[in-house]
Order: sequence, then structure tokens, then C-alpha cells
Amino acid sequence: MKSLYGKFIAFTIVIMLGSGILAFLSVNTYYHRQLKGQNDVKNTHIAESMAAYISSAKNIDVNNYLETQAAAGYKLYVVDENKQANYYGASFREENLSEKAVEQVLAGENYHGMKNLPSETFVTGFFSDELANTVGVPFEYEGKRYALYLRPDIKLLFTEVHYLLGGMVLVMAIASLLSMLIVAKKLIEPITELTAATKMVGKEQFTGTLDIQRQDEIGQLANSFQVMTERLGENDRIRKEFISDVSHDFQSPLLNIKGYAELLMDKELLEVDRVSYAKVIQSETERLSLLTKQLLLLTSLDQLVSPLQIKSFRLDDQLQEVIRKYRWLLVEKELSLSMEIDEVIMQGDPAFLEKVWENLLTNALKYTEVGGAIEIELTKFTNEVVVKISDNGIGIDDQSLARIFDRFYRADDSRTQEIGGTGLGLSIVQQVVTLHRGSIEVQHNGNKGTIFTVKLPIL
Repeated sequence: MKSLYGKFIAFTIVIMLGSGILAFLSVNTYYHRQLKGQNDVKNTHIAESMAAYISSAKNIDVNNYLETQAAAGYKLYVVDENKQANYYGASFREENLSEKAVEQVLAGENYHGMKNLPSETFVTGFFSDELANTVGVPFEYEGKRYALYLRPDIKLLFTEVHYLLGGMVLVMAIASLLSMLIVAKKLIEPITELTAATKMVGKEQFTGTLDIQRQDEIGQLANSFQVMTERLGENDRIRKEFISDVSHDFQSPLLNIKGYAELLMDKELLEVDRVSYAKVIQSETERLSLLTKQLLLLTSLDQLVSPLQIKSFRLDDQLQEVIRKYRWLLVEKELSLSMEIDEVIMQGDPAFLEKVWENLLTNALKYTEVGGAIEIELTKFTNEVVVKISDNGIGIDDQSLARIFDRFYRADDSRTQEIGGTGLGLSIVQQVVTLHRGSIEVQHNGNKGTIFTVKLPIL
């Protein structure tokens, strides 16, 4: 049986049979070690009572008396001193009483066949219907010696109550088995549904919904599987979009390079045009180089759970150093810069965090018009530091604000291409901040401009 349902049925039957056999063997062992001797003593006492009554009574019909006792639930076997035997009650299954046992009782000794019966594995002494499995006592009647052998008649001892109990046990066993089969089917149905859903996921079909409304472990598994499927579907969508975006972002500059390279091959091309075309090729090459570096960085961030090289460093010094790198652009665009920077020593990866400040500052510089203003704040709190970079540039519309951290997303594709944007910078920023267990938010700066707020825990 390869199915889980078939295996469950087989295991249930084997367990029930094994439990029954184990219980039978346990009871059988207990009888042989504890009850067999007690049963022998009890029946010997009963036989002695019968023998004493026969020996002491006068004018008694012995045959009638023994028939009466047999009808009460006993099998009796009587042998006189001449070895003449009579049976009272039902016959024995096996008449295997030895000659020695008869001589022993006729000589005045008791016979303990029940107690001394050899232990048996599956047929206990209590049910062994043998003449040797009896107790024997001597008695005298009208001057003659007799040997009386007795054992209970098991069939007569079984009353309606015993049959009712036996029937109840049988009904319980059948009902238990049927109930287990029904329960097993109910348990396995959601597993079957999960298996089918798993096969669909294996075929990259992530749109299915599991209809498993349970509160147990299987229900939790189904909920986890549903969440996993939804995430896989979202990842698959992002992956396809990523491939499409990467292809587009590589294809556009390559086409430009190819086109302008072909134009440069024109021998009659003016020198002014030749320089112009060469600058375009150089610009597109730099754009490809930047795109390649950022893709490699994103791949590194995606593949490693914690690629950070944690060190203790001065965050305020790092922020000021990044500002110094781009001071020439501030001067060129005649931008005003105001700073409020607290002294902060924190634990983090300086190399990755430097890329965060570079991306955010260069974005502010690119999208702030000539004569604009940029504000940078670094504030230290008890458990975190907050970095705010604000500008009064062209700003971001509400629709773009929700997707600004998506890979390859550009609020204005033509504009970002002109200034070398790839749509990956803010994705890198968000991922680095997340790896530092921080958060980043973006909002409008009044009627014009943008505010980026980065919060980092002080590790």
C-alpha cells in the first residue's frame, strides 16, 4: 500500500491485533503465575465439601446428588476402588487422567491437576478442558473408597452478562476501527489537497487557493503553505519584471552605442559630430558600468543573509566625508547646504552605509534645481540614530512615492536616463538599511521637494 490512507488502515489493524495478542498473553501469564494456584485451592475446597457431604449423609442418592452438582456448573468424574468410572455433566474434551493420579486419590491424597498443569502459551489452564486439568479428592460411601475429580464447566459459567460484555467489546472494536478509518480519511484529505497544490507550485502555478479551514497542525501547515505560495508568486512576478527591466536597461545603451559607433565609421563625419557621438558612447558605457556594479551589489545583498562587516565608526565623520566628495556639485549648481549633525559612534558596515548616504545625497543633488537648498540632519537618540536628507527639488508624485524603492522603477524614465539613473540606487539603499535592522521612509517636503528619513538602531 503506497497511499498514506492504506498505510494508516494497515497500521490501525496491526496495532489492534498486536494489542489484543499482547493483552491475551499478559492475562495468560498472570493466570499461570497468580490465579492458577488460587483456582486450584478454590475448586479443591468445593470438591472436599461435596465429598464430606456424601461421606456424612445417610440414605442419599449419590448419583442424583452428583447430577445436581454437575447441573450447577461442574464437570465430575468419579472412580471407585474397582476402577469403575462415571461421568456427571458434560464430557471432557480429552480424557488424559493418569493411572497414578487415580491411585493417588484412592490412597487418600488430593490431586492438584489444575495447579500442576504445565504452562501453555495460547490455551490457558482455565480453559483447558482436560480430565488431567481437574482437582481430585477421596471419599467413602457405604464402605467403599471413591475418587472424585472436579473442574468448572466453562460453558455453564458463561451467563448472559458475559455474552453482553463480549458483544460490547466486539462492537467497540468494530466501531473503533470504522471511526479510525473515517478520521484517517478526514485527516488525509487536506494532505492530498496540499500534495496537489505542491505539484501546481512545482509547475510554477502560484494562483491556487487552498480551502482548508482547520485550527490544528494541518491547518497551520496549509496557512503556511498558502503564505509561501503567495510569496513565491510575488517573487516570480518580481523576477520576471526584473529580467524584463534588466534586458531593457542593457538593450537601450547597447543600441545607442551600436548606432553611434556605426555613425563614427563615416569618413566624411565632421569633427564636431565625431566628438559629440563619442561623448554619447562614453556616457552610455559609463551607464552600463554603473548598472553592472549595482546589479552585482544587489546580487551580493540578496544571496547573503548578513554580508555586513560590522565595525565601530563615527557616523557623523562618514556623513561629512560624503558631503565633501560632492561639494563641487553644490558649487556648480549654486545649491545651499545646511547641516545639523550630532556626534555619533555606532556599530555597522561603513562601506555599505556610505553607499546609502551617497545615493540619497546624489539624488537630492540631481533633482534639485539651480539655486535650490538641501538640508542634512543627524540626530542621536537613546536607542537609534535618525538621518534626514531634505531638498526643495522637483519632488515625487504620490503614485511614484509608493514604488520609489522598487528595482528599476523610475518616476521619469527619460529624465533619469539623461542623468545616468538606473532605477537601482534606492533599492540598494533600502536593502542595506534593512540589513542594519533599520527603516527608511520618504515623504513630500511641503509643496516642493522630498524628505528621506533613515532610522538605524545603535547596535
